[in-house]
Amino acid sequence: MVKAAKSADAGALAELAVRLWEGHTVRKLEAEFAELLEQDTCACFLIFQEDAEDCPVGFAQCQLRFDYVEGTKTSPVGYLEGIYVDEDCRRRGGGLALLQACEKWAAKKGCAEFASDCELDNELSYMFHRSAGFAEANRIICFTKKIAL
Repeated sequence: MVKAAKSADAGALAELAVRLWEGHTVRKLEAEFAELLEQDTCACFLIFQEDAEDCPVGFAQCQLRFDYVEGTKTSPVGYLEGIYVDEDCRRRGGGLALLQACEKWAAKKGCAEFASDCELDNELSYMFHRSAGFAEANRIICFTKKIAL
């Protein structure tokens, strides 16, 4: 079962998100989700085990992006910012159900395109995206440099 997250779900979202985004704390992510869920340009969804409607096992976060998104031609673009399903609940269609909820939300917001990304070495994410119908738009390596003043 997939449901749209509300402000009261910020803690549950954060508990799942720290498993996806290492280096973050539940406390910090809970505050970020609480703020994001108040915005009209962001949505989060939770998926629950069939027998435990109070126990979320996955989440997806999507947003509208108005700047250029690699490989797209329209604006705004719905963008999958993050998606996670507990390992023991994977390969049952939960990730796809979360993605479809995000795409439906983006379509209602006027988007004609939906995009996402993953790290070059994240094979699991790459395979999920490909199996969910995403086409690879580009591969990039980003660089940074300190400027001597």
